[in-house]
Amino acid sequence: MASIQELRNTRIQKLEILKNAGMDPYPAKVPRTFCLFDARESFEQYKKENKTISLVGRIMAIRGQGAILFIVLNDGKGKFQAVFKKDEIEEGKWKLFGDAIDIGDFISVTGTFFTTERGEPSILVKDWTIATKSLLPLPEKWHGIQDTDERYRKRYLDILMNPELKDLFIKKSKFWDVTRKFLKDEGFLEVETPSIELTTGGAEATPFKTHHNDYDLDVYLRISVGELWQKRLMAAGFQKTFEIGRVYRNEGSSPDHLQEFTNMEFYWSYADYNMGMDLVRKMYITIAKEVFGTTKFTTRGHSFDLDTDWVKIDYCEEILKQTGIDIRKANEKEIKDKLNSLKVKYDGDNMERLIDTLWKYCRKNISGPGFLINHPTLIGPLAKSVKGKDVVQMFQPIIAGSELGRGYSELNDPIDQANRFGVQQELIKSGDTEAMMHDHEFVEMLEHGMPPTCGFGFGERFFAFLADKPVRELQLFPLMRPKLEENNVKDEGEKEKKKVNKGHKNN
Repeated sequence: MASIQELRNTRIQKLEILKNAGMDPYPAKVPRTFCLFDARESFEQYKKENKTISLVGRIMAIRGQGAILFIVLNDGKGKFQAVFKKDEIEEGKWKLFGDAIDIGDFISVTGTFFTTERGEPSILVKDWTIATKSLLPLPEKWHGIQDTDERYRKRYLDILMNPELKDLFIKKSKFWDVTRKFLKDEGFLEVETPSIELTTGGAEATPFKTHHNDYDLDVYLRISVGELWQKRLMAAGFQKTFEIGRVYRNEGSSPDHLQEFTNMEFYWSYADYNMGMDLVRKMYITIAKEVFGTTKFTTRGHSFDLDTDWVKIDYCEEILKQTGIDIRKANEKEIKDKLNSLKVKYDGDNMERLIDTLWKYCRKNISGPGFLINHPTLIGPLAKSVKGKDVVQMFQPIIAGSELGRGYSELNDPIDQANRFGVQQELIKSGDTEAMMHDHEFVEMLEHGMPPTCGFGFGERFFAFLADKPVRELQLFPLMRPKLEENNVKDEGEKEKKKVNKGHKNN
């Protein structure tokens, strides 16, 4: 079996054959009447009129031998069969095709429509020209790329050979289209807020840090879709805003977590978290119906129907019910002992992280749909408190054992907010890299006055759950470690650069 390099060398020889025949292997334009999808739609009309047309696509298969060849073309929107008959094509062109063309090449074919004996709509080729000569072969047709690392690294081939994966990405685009239309129909204004910030806010996560050369400032990539900025817009007099955009979190990867992903956040003046829950339920049902055509799903070992009444799940009571621990009274040692007895690993050594870890153990047993409510104040530093209780007006959709969104009655008391930021600062000083940074200018805005507001956000993890796929699988181009070749001086130089840069970062 020939190696990849041997196959490449053979194709380079065929490239020269095309050039010697006077055919540009990489022309800027080739004859094309319409795409292959439209060719099928217009087939009967053009066949009846016997019109000469041109089609372009990548060769996915070649069948036949001798005086007749059947070629399957694919242009990304559809597939179509081209039939080459030796007595229909100029002799030199017939020979050139056999000598220089491979599966994977893009070609333009010109001819007329006809139906084969097997009933397949086809084009009878009278002439052809190269559109792009490929120098490397496509993966084997039936198995595609089997290695996961290679699939992610060569995503263009993975998608080309896997139509179901391509359909998922089209569906993912529709997921965001439906979300955007739903919010606009509800009167929300789409806005854009900074993705480079002096302080990160709106979530608890470790940010990516970089340097702004012109201002000589250390800055961060945002970890939320403009939460603290959109709240400023509420103070400015906007009543409903939303943003869909990328966020960045410098933390571990898992089937449901990435360092870069798309989120949506909306903010709604004069609304509280109860109104937010009603809107979110309606939005999730709309998304499910319009994108997936159903509200019933089975994923991650859970089955649920979004178009039902959503139960309310009390944060503290649920933990007590499942573990016997009352987090309102328990101390750090008691929670650690319980986590150890449950064989649950935990990071961090403060109550917020320990309680959060205990809850994550419990949530996996809840299929939903429901809303998690009554979070301890420590868990929701940006949410308004429930009067007379040490819990906040926060809600999270619980579906298939996970939180798929988060919303609050937003805290608009500047003194309370400053105090909560202070608590988060102490967590940062103690080594908690995910605690929230203090934003003095945001507190100043609150002192000018922000109306009662409900905010909510969710990300593409919701889509991944409905599709029953790991979220990494649903990234077009997941971040990959560089593929270094042995004895490659350039790559060794890159490794040295990374060592130097890492040293600068640590300094």
